[in-house]
Amino acid sequence: MAKITRPQRATKAAVRSAPEKTVKKAAKNAARTAPKSAAKTAPKSAHKAVVRKPVAKKVVKTPKTAARPARAALNTALKPALKAAKPWTPAEIRDAFSRFAKANPEPKGELEHLNPFTLLVAVVLSAQATDAGVNKATRPLFAVADTPQKMIALGEDRLRDYIKTVGLYRTKAKNVIALSEKLIRDFGGEVPRTRAEIESLPGAGRKTANVVLNMAFGERTMAVDTHVFRVANRTGLAPGKTPLEVELGLENVIPAEFMLHAHHWLILHGRYTCLARKPRCELCLINDLCRWPEKTV
Repeated sequence: MAKITRPQRATKAAVRSAPEKTVKKAAKNAARTAPKSAAKTAPKSAHKAVVRKPVAKKVVKTPKTAARPARAALNTALKPALKAAKPWTPAEIRDAFSRFAKANPEPKGELEHLNPFTLLVAVVLSAQATDAGVNKATRPLFAVADTPQKMIALGEDRLRDYIKTVGLYRTKAKNVIALSEKLIRDFGGEVPRTRAEIESLPGAGRKTANVVLNMAFGERTMAVDTHVFRVANRTGLAPGKTPLEVELGLENVIPAEFMLHAHHWLILHGRYTCLARKPRCELCLINDLCRWPEKTV
């Protein structure tokens, strides 16, 4: 039978019995003779810990405007208009809206609707979407659901199928069903006639309320969308940093006799003449009154 041998512990004993100076000397020699490439063989985690610091510094030095490019661009674009040479005189404002009225006596909103309820739904759907895109979706929708009761019967899933070409359609479908339920529960199935009540509906804000009050009930309200906001600032008619500031400014300067159609005139002017990127100043009805320093005529 083969003899089994066990490894001896001489090495361990030798280390124990070795003089302390000899051990220290061996350690120093090992450190001196260690290859320079040892750093390259260090664990990846250690390497990552070293290179993280410069990355953190770069993040801290990022300009604040980079996080908010849209707002920075808007402020830059509006800066010349906000520093208009002089405000419009009452006579100039009356002259401007008289020209709008003469050119288009009965301006109409471009959102298609059948009644106050369908108008409300169309305006809710138009947020971050074009009127043309909303109309394309609502024509077949309103043919089958033109009341809160019919909209609820249609259901959220089928409603999504009708409006899936409209931006944010899932959230909007949920809001339309919810506002329909609230109209039935709190307002007898009718669209309310006050701004506060309309704003209490899911998906409806101040602009929505102003559009509905103006178009459905003939109230003299000013709905400020992106076009009205641009025109008011660029022309110097009612400069403001927020839609509410522009809304109140316009209400303060526009003569009462023009207020019923004023927001439609300004919307259409911004949509077809006072364009965002390349204004058509040569066709503008009020180019001689406009305070924009970069106008082309």
